[in-house]
Amino acid sequence: MVSEVLDLSDNIDDNIDNSGQERIQAVILAAGKATRTRPLTVNTAKCLLPVLDGTILSTLLDSLSGLVYEAIIVVGFKKEQIMERFGSSYGHIKLTYVEQKEQLGTGHAVLCAEPYLKDRFLILTGEDLISPVDFKNLVKHRYACLAQEVSDPSRFGIFTVDDSGYITGIEEKPKNPKSNLANTACWVTDKKILDLMKAEGKTERGEYEITSALGKLIMEEKVFCQKVQDYWMPVTYPWNLLEANVKFLRDIPESRIDGVIEPGAVVKGIVVIGKGTVIKSGTYIEGPVFIGQNCTVGPQAYVRKDTIILDDVNTRAELYDVLLMEGVTAKHSSYLAHSVIGPGSNIGCGTITADYRHDAGTNWTVVKGQKVDTGRRKLGAFFGERVHTGIGTLIYPGRKIWPYCTTLPGEIVKKDIEDSSVKASDKK
Repeated sequence: MVSEVLDLSDNIDDNIDNSGQERIQAVILAAGKATRTRPLTVNTAKCLLPVLDGTILSTLLDSLSGLVYEAIIVVGFKKEQIMERFGSSYGHIKLTYVEQKEQLGTGHAVLCAEPYLKDRFLILTGEDLISPVDFKNLVKHRYACLAQEVSDPSRFGIFTVDDSGYITGIEEKPKNPKSNLANTACWVTDKKILDLMKAEGKTERGEYEITSALGKLIMEEKVFCQKVQDYWMPVTYPWNLLEANVKFLRDIPESRIDGVIEPGAVVKGIVVIGKGTVIKSGTYIEGPVFIGQNCTVGPQAYVRKDTIILDDVNTRAELYDVLLMEGVTAKHSSYLAHSVIGPGSNIGCGTITADYRHDAGTNWTVVKGQKVDTGRRKLGAFFGERVHTGIGTLIYPGRKIWPYCTTLPGEIVKKDIEDSSVKASDKK
C-alpha cells in the first residue's frame, strides 16, 4: 500500500472528555481531484471550498467537536493547501495527515490511515456536510451507517433493513429498489473493517472498495442503519456549494452588523455585515444576506435574499441567490443570480447570468462530458478563480468558465469555456 503519514503534532488529547463521554477517531477522505465540482476545484481542494466564513472541512470539524479526539485526514490533490490552512489541530481535535499517493478507491484511502487507527472510528468524506446531531446519533452504536431517505433510490447505494433497523444488505443503484435508504458514505466501525478490506483484495478495476467489505461486516456483525435526523448535504456539483451556503445562511438567527451602513441605504431582514465593510447610499438589501469583511457594496446595489458575499468584494451589481468568493469585483451594473463566482474574478459591466428556461423546465449542465439534470428551475453560471468577463457578456444557464479564462465584449456564452491545459492534464 502506498501512503505516507504526515504528522504535524506530537500531542494527542485523551479520548475521554471531562464528562466521561468516550471520544473516538475520525477518518476524513479528502484526497480526490473533485472533477465534478470543476471549475471551482481545478486548483483548489474541495474540502477548502467556502461555507460562509468557513470551509467545508471546518464545518465538518465543528460538527465533530466533542465526539472525536483525532481526525486523520487522507490527503492527495492539493494536500499542501489543506495542511497549511489547518495545521496540527482544530480546537480540541488533533489533526493527522496521511497522503494517498495512488487513487485506488475509498477502501484504499481508509487503509492508508491504518497506522494511526486504534479502536472505533468514523469514516466520512471531506465533501459531505453532516450535522452534529447525526454524528452524535451515529456514534452511539458500535457499528452503524448513516442513511438518508431519498425520493429516487435508483441513483444511490441503497440499504435494506430488518424490523429492528439493522442492515441486511446493500444494493448499488438498484433498478427495483427495496427501500429508499441511501448510503451517505458515513460509517462508524472499528479495525475489523480494515481486515475485511484486505481479505477482499482489489476489484477488477484495481481498487479497494469499502462497500464490499461493509457487505461482509453486515454478515458478521449487527450494523445499525441510522437515519438522518437533521441534515446530510453532499457537495457533489458546483450548485450544491451554493445550496450549502444558502442553508447555513438561513440558519443564522439574528443580524450582526459590524460594518458601516451609510444614510440612504436600506437593510431589511437578517443580514450579517463584517468589519471594514461599507454599505453605500442607495443600496437596497433584502435578507437573509451574508457580507464578509472589507467589502464595498454600492452605491445603488440591489442585494436580494440568499446572497453570500465573502471578504474583499467590491460590487454595485444586482445579486440574488449567489455566492461571490473573496476578492470578486463587480463594480458596474450587472445581474448575477443562482451562481458561484470564483475568487478574484472581475465582472464586466452589463454581464448577465441567464437562469430560467422558457419552457419552465429544470436546467441541465455538462459534467465530465455528460449532461446532468440539476433539478433546479433557476440555475446561473459557475466561475473558477480570476475569470474576467467582457462588457455585455450574456451567459446561458448552467455554463461554467474555467479559472483565468475570459470572455469578449458582447460575447454570448452558450458552452462551457474550459482551459485546454487542464483537459490535457486529465488525460495523462
